[in-house]
Amino acid sequence: MTLAHDLVGDGPALLLLHSTVCDRRMWDPQLPALAGAGYRAVRCDLRGYGDSPVPAEPYSDADDVVELLDTLGIDRVALVAASGGGLVAQEVAARWPSRVSALALLCTAMAGHEPSAALRAFGEREDALLEAGDVEAATELNVDTWLTPDATEATREAVRVMQRHAFAVQLAAPDVAPIRAEFDLAAITAPTLLVWGARDLVDFRQIATRLAAELPDARHVELPWAGHLPSLERPAEVNEILLDFLSH
Repeated sequence: MTLAHDLVGDGPALLLLHSTVCDRRMWDPQLPALAGAGYRAVRCDLRGYGDSPVPAEPYSDADDVVELLDTLGIDRVALVAASGGGLVAQEVAARWPSRVSALALLCTAMAGHEPSAALRAFGEREDALLEAGDVEAATELNVDTWLTPDATEATREAVRVMQRHAFAVQLAAPDVAPIRAEFDLAAITAPTLLVWGARDLVDFRQIATRLAAELPDARHVELPWAGHLPSLERPAEVNEILLDFLSH
């Protein structure tokens, strides 16, 4: 199955990978700006999100992404990825380094990270609500956790719709987890930008700091105003950061 996707613009290829709180619609504020700046911008739904269903057998998000690139005839691509999508992007960049020209990771996850007490408490609360069948409360927990109080109601509703849909798709599907291949961060050759929000959970600052130290060509940027989804809360500022990074 080819991942559900959209493609706009012409020029160097750029692929956007969404947070696991969202789906490809999270990039609505970025797609026109990136295409307008001269990029061939693609965004996709990972399996179990948006319009990409969960398969009945184990699958690899990274393999799915590379299959999509092959289908579109894209040999080399810049990856822009948020949160859980950032983990997929790291795997792609490590396993196929010659295919990734640049890597921009926003509040990214990381393999092997030991969660903080706050992140563990969030996960336990989410699990309990879902086991109790309270999808609405689990959705609101995510909205409240991953957006700052400054987020507009339109932004909160966008995240609410995406998260509720992801829960509906995943809870109705077989219990099939993605395959995570072992990969070496040192194999990543692409220049990397790491963005994290000062108002996010501390885990994502720790991850950005660690990745900046481990990746061969990386720098990190703190956004003092940001929570976990800065590209949705202040898209114009994030677009400027991304375009500046991609142009060098």
